[in-house]
Amino acid sequence: MPHFNRTPKRRAEFIKPPNVLKDKAGYGGLSESILQKAQKLLEDNVQDFQPLGMLYLESLARSIENAKDWKDARDTEGTLTQMLYPAMQLKANGGMFGYQLVTQIADKLIQFLEVLDEPDIGAIEIIMAFHTAIRAVVSGRIMGDGGKDGKDLAQALDMACRRYFEHHPPVIDFE
Repeated sequence: MPHFNRTPKRRAEFIKPPNVLKDKAGYGGLSESILQKAQKLLEDNVQDFQPLGMLYLESLARSIENAKDWKDARDTEGTLTQMLYPAMQLKANGGMFGYQLVTQIADKLIQFLEVLDEPDIGAIEIIMAFHTAIRAVVSGRIMGDGGKDGKDLAQALDMACRRYFEHHPPVIDFE
């Protein structure tokens, strides 16, 4: 599926870990009572997402700093991939801890990184805006979708990406 009307140049790699729980439980399915208990554990989760979220935000910040020094087209993939990993972790873990807005914003960041030709100054500014937005949500412990303000924030980031691509036509590779 294209992002921002562009074909992705790289994909966030999803690694499917072995399903240890299913291996232990067997392949006959789980009873309704076990599923209800598991659901209750998820709903009653009191773990704080903030320390984990900040860890991934620090990793993203380091990757952004590295991208600011980008000058060599041969290192484009490595530079952009370095930012994809913490963005993927924020997307995956945000929703699990009840921070759907983090998941939504991180997903849009991943889509931006997947189609980006190079980490030029304009792209880095947008990536920094994503970082700032996610940091504000995590620091403010804004759970859920953030309501109207969350929707407006996500929409503003999406529009920034669209404006960037309006001014940066896709690079055509004739090889």
